[in-house]
Amino acid sequence: MPARDGLRPQRLYAVPRRQVTAALTAPVTRRLVVTDAGYSPASALFEAARPEGSRHTVLAVCASGSGWADVAGRRHRIGAGSALVVPVATAHAYGGSASSPWTVWWCHLRGSDVPELVEALGPPVVPIRHLDRAVALADEIVGRLARDDDGAPARLVGVAGAAWKLLTQLIADRSAAPPADDDPLSRAMDYLASRLDGTVRVPELAALVGVSPSHLTTLFRRATGGGVHAYQTTLRMTRARLLLTTTAATVSEIARDVGYGDPFHFSRQFRQLHAMSPTEFRSTAAP
Repeated sequence: MPARDGLRPQRLYAVPRRQVTAALTAPVTRRLVVTDAGYSPASALFEAARPEGSRHTVLAVCASGSGWADVAGRRHRIGAGSALVVPVATAHAYGGSASSPWTVWWCHLRGSDVPELVEALGPPVVPIRHLDRAVALADEIVGRLARDDDGAPARLVGVAGAAWKLLTQLIADRSAAPPADDDPLSRAMDYLASRLDGTVRVPELAALVGVSPSHLTTLFRRATGGGVHAYQTTLRMTRARLLLTTTAATVSEIARDVGYGDPFHFSRQFRQLHAMSPTEFRSTAAP
């Protein structure tokens, strides 16, 4: 599945074309399939030129920096907090700014419902009112596509769900009134709650909500008594306790669901906070 990966320079995942073909005729995914997805930070090259267009709709969420796009012969600027949408079979080229390279999450889309969603978005440049939520969903798409532990059909259904939420959020953002409260702490907390299974880097989260890393850390310490990662751990353990008491999921499955790739690390963290293992907690909490 992974075509390219690394220590956060760049991530790129492509679904094998035979799986795409099958998904386009299957229930649910025939309406929306993510065929490729990835993350490209400012340090990585993210550009393309397709004079004949593509069989896919291209969606890219710009979190920071800026870029440009030539779509159907017209030049557009894409800044932080906006999305690029290129409909199928539309000639286009795009790239990052030389002076302020962009950081983007992107995906390629196919399916029977995609044209209608794209029409509602009104491409090619779409303003994003809730950037933190959009990035969380885009990162979920990439993260789900990267997983090899689920069967291909199940994984693609989950990815399609995240893509649907992202597209409909962008549509809602386009027509919504500006939010009355633009509190960076609340937005950061919302992002953490929506991406329990994702890796959070304080500088990236701070940039996402428009403050410095030190200021974001101060906001969290004032509100919670701890830092960003401590707050995320609290959220993860809250969900872990819920899953332990309401589902039959294994400890390994729960660890993965709440963002721990290593179930032993999850168990150690859980024991440190609860003075018992996840299995012991489940037994104690059982009716």
